Amino acid sequence: MRRRRQGQTVKERKPLSRQRLGFVIAALALLTLALLVTSLCIGSTAYRPWQLWQTTPDAQLARDVVLQLRLPRSLAALAIGGLLAIAGLSQQILLRNPMADPYVLGTSGGASVGALAALLLGAGSAMTSISAGVGALASTLLVFSLARHDHSSQQSRLLLTGIAVASFAGALSSLLLSIAPDGLLRGMVFWMLGDLAGAPWHIAAPALLMMLALLWSFARDLNILSHGQQAAYALGNHTSQLQWLLYFASSIATAVAVTSAGLIGFVGLIVPHALRLLLGQDLRLLLPATVFGGGCTLLAADIVSRTLLAPQQISVGVVTALAGVPVFLWLLQQRGGAR
Repeated sequence: MRRRRQGQTVKERKPLSRQRLGFVIAALALLTLALLVTSLCIGSTAYRPWQLWQTTPDAQLARDVVLQLRLPRSLAALAIGGLLAIAGLSQQILLRNPMADPYVLGTSGGASVGALAALLLGAGSAMTSISAGVGALASTLLVFSLARHDHSSQQSRLLLTGIAVASFAGALSSLLLSIAPDGLLRGMVFWMLGDLAGAPWHIAAPALLMMLALLWSFARDLNILSHGQQAAYALGNHTSQLQWLLYFASSIATAVAVTSAGLIGFVGLIVPHALRLLLGQDLRLLLPATVFGGGCTLLAADIVSRTLLAPQQISVGVVTALAGVPVFLWLLQQRGGAR
């Protein structure tokens, strides 16, 4: 009877009305627009967007501040936040565990080691991105290959192995920082804390759209995979191909985010977890909602980082960590109460 009720519950959750999808996406899009306008209006200087069309002497300076500094940074925050959130969601599907995250599984650590090594060797931006992607994919494959030796407790082994690999990557990053010359050290340390200044939104945004379109096309199959590999295999899905798809998506998304803005934690952990509690498990709704939610979260954190101690700026990674820990603990209590 219990299995039958569970089966009926899963069946009832499958249909996704277009009205609900449209309402949720419209609400998140309006929230994104509101935060974007707020980000363009707030900063260490008093220039506002409506000054762009004035004929005052400060109009040109206002254009430079709003269009050349605030707008690219805000777009980068939206794109990079979406990448971090979609990477966290991909790894949570792989583990069927809401505690999975690029930080927890060492994906961000591997990407940072690859990027720091390339920076230390004097590589350009393209080679740095490639090195970060190789590091992210290598750490992800290492974690999953080591954890697969024991199928009886694969989820717990994945988390423990990910923590070990993340710690090892952190030690390697510290080693690279310790041997870096003084001319590079300050920039590398600030980048490690998370920095959106000068982040290339024109690279992060296309990568985000590509990852979203790729995962969206397999949303129905991923819905089945989220109930377990045996259930997906019994229904004729190619579980190994879906797993490789999630490996690829989480690694590329993490690599682009890390090379663009450094190490920013808790976005990939909290946003998918919170939206899953609010919206349910259907990835056809959860995928676009996660992208919007991640972008809004990082943009809000960037607004705080620019205004809290203005004109001095705080690293956005520090803001997400300070805000993410209590929010995550609260979500854990809400999840426990619901159970």
